Amino acid sequence: INVYFPAAEAQQAAEEFVGKVINGDKAATQEAKPADSPKPMPQASRQPSFNLMSFFISDAAAQEVDITIRTPAIQAIQNRMSARFGSALRQHFDGGALGFGNDGLIVVHDATRVPLKDRVGVTQQVAEDNRDRKAVYREIAVANGHPEWEKQIRETFAVQWIRDAKAGWWYQSPTGAWKQK
Repeated sequence: INVYFPAAEAQQAAEEFVGKVINGDKAATQEAKPADSPKPMPQASRQPSFNLMSFFISDAAAQEVDITIRTPAIQAIQNRMSARFGSALRQHFDGGALGFGNDGLIVVHDATRVPLKDRVGVTQQVAEDNRDRKAVYREIAVANGHPEWEKQIRETFAVQWIRDAKAGWWYQSPTGAWKQK
């Protein structure tokens, strides 16, 4: 059976995860208010519908698609990344030393922007964060029962890191060229 990758759900999970890492607890306390969403029709006026896909995938299975990021392992990784980002990495993004790679990892964009005495520490922090990034992409795929989705999850998160980048931060375009947001 070929199971499709739920891109919209993965995007939503990436927005939540990345927002919490970059913005810390501020992202966790902000509730997204739905825009004027259409009101559901009363039960009595609903028409029965026929779904051709029901022959291939049960309606229940088709509606169960959700990308979970709320497992203890994923939460532990997210907490480490959030703490590291707030305490060590953010200042180097702000200063132009670090940037987001097009592969969902952090890259040292300009080491000369890090004082010489701090370079080893920054390099170590980047390596630790990149290990966590690789682990979380893998863990999300496994936690959702589809290890084969790891590549798509990594790609979805790579785009989201760049979307959430603050003005002035560096990132790599899909071709690898450096750009400043």
